[in-house]
Parts: sequence; C-alpha cells; structure tokens
Amino acid sequence: MADARSSKSPVGFWASSSERHSLLEDVQGVVAGSMLAALGVTLLSSAHLLIGGTAGLGFLLRYSTGLSFGLVFFLVNLPFYWIAYKRLGLAFTLKTFSTVALTSLLTEILPGLIPIGAIDPLVAALFGGLLLGTGMLALFRHRSSLGGFGILALYLQDKFGWRAGFVQLGLDFVVLGVSFFVATPFVILCSIIAAVMLNLTLAINHRTDRYIVR
Repeated sequence: MADARSSKSPVGFWASSSERHSLLEDVQGVVAGSMLAALGVTLLSSAHLLIGGTAGLGFLLRYSTGLSFGLVFFLVNLPFYWIAYKRLGLAFTLKTFSTVALTSLLTEILPGLIPIGAIDPLVAALFGGLLLGTGMLALFRHRSSLGGFGILALYLQDKFGWRAGFVQLGLDFVVLGVSFFVATPFVILCSIIAAVMLNLTLAINHRTDRYIVR
C-alpha cells in the first residue's frame, strides 16, 4: 500500500515520479544543457566554424556584421516562441526562453573566463558538435530546447514521429549551404562535421519511446 500511495504522490520541487520531472530536476537540466551548449558554441567560435539552426544564423550574422553572437542568437529566436506556445505549450515555451537567454549570456561570458588560443578546426568541430548535441539532449529530455529549428524538430517528432536529430540535420544543411558565401571550403567541411556530430548525438540518444519522462 505504501508503494502505491507513493507512486501517486504529486510531483513537487524535490519529488519526481517515473513519468514527470520535479521542478528542481527541470532547473538543473536547463542550466546544465545551457552550460554544455554555450561551451560547444565557444569552441566552434574559437575556430571560426559555423553550425546549423538559429545558432548557425547567429554565427553567420556575427561573422558578416560583427555583432555579438549572444545578442543575435537571442533576437533570431524571438519569432519561434509563438510557435512553441501554440504547438508545445506554455511550460515548454518558458523553459526554452530561459534556455536561450542563459545560453546567450554564457556565450558572452565564457570567452573571457576560458580563453581559447589556437585550436584545430577539426578538433573544435568534433568536440564542439558533441557538446552542443549533449546539451540539446539534456534540454530535450526536460522539455526545453535552444529555440528555432529545435522547436520545429521537436514538434515534428511529437506530431509525426520523425526523429528530431534527422529533422534538424536536414535544416542545418540548408543553413550551412548559405555559409559558402562567407567561409572557406575547409571551414565549411569542418562545420558540416560539427553539424553531423551534433545531430547524430541527438538521433542516436533521443527517442520519445525510450525516454518518456516529462
């Protein structure tokens, strides 16, 4: 009887269940995912690489205009919050807004706290893509995202069962295609490797039929 009662106890700040994260777990997941994503962006930026999604748009605008990545990344995500609210709910939208804001802030702070000198672009692509993918995996599992294409990828996965990683990979290649106008072929090649690393991490590790906690 005790087990039955405990399994039906409400989820609170500390307590969670097999079907739902607690508030504390969600906060930790959002913060950890944002930290990993920001570190991945820092590695990619140090090698002047690109990536897909709204992060890729942020890189393109940064390299072409000189604006800070954090500011651009925050601004380009604003139109997607309405889609998130209408399709995925208020909680997802608020967590995603918090994630984007925190990631934007951290990408501005980290270069001063973790100065990175010369870094091989291929190494930056592998580790930066892996860090971004792992960060997004943590965010997805707590019903959050880095906004933009991640919102669309999650919606399509929920709606049609399409794997979020593969959906985002296709969208990423569209953004990377534009990068031919602002980057060298070697930089683009390394950027594609980073995008593949990111999205394979998601595609292999994130499936809603394996991980059902909300």
